[in-house]
Amino acid sequence: MVNLETTNWILAVMAVGSVVQTVLIIGLAVVAWRFYTQATRAMNELEARHIAPLRQQVDTILVDVQKVASRVSSQTERVDSAITGTIDRVDETAERVRDSVREKVSRATGFVRGVRAVIVSILTSDSPSAKPPAEAAGRL
Repeated sequence: MVNLETTNWILAVMAVGSVVQTVLIIGLAVVAWRFYTQATRAMNELEARHIAPLRQQVDTILVDVQKVASRVSSQTERVDSAITGTIDRVDETAERVRDSVREKVSRATGFVRGVRAVIVSILTSDSPSAKPPAEAAGRL
């Protein structure tokens, strides 16, 4: 028969090695779990002590900024409305002034044309060439 003693020793060493590896893996898993729980606890404490108060302050500031933005928006709309109304009134006034000036200039132009027509008719009626021939012959 074949001697299996050497083979049994090799199998025993392999079995002990497997047990040692299993114990080491379980030990590493336990250590990793402890590190994870400590890190989680530290993060929760950090968040509770520092991040939560900062977040509250930021939220308060954001509310104030929203209020200011709302006021600025309403004031901007108000100013825009005032400027638009003013521009409309200026346009209307300019149109009225233009129409009034145009009317007065038209009257003045008509008056000047009338005076010019009178002057032209007076000057052309007094000239010798414009007199009738019978009247011109009686003077001579």
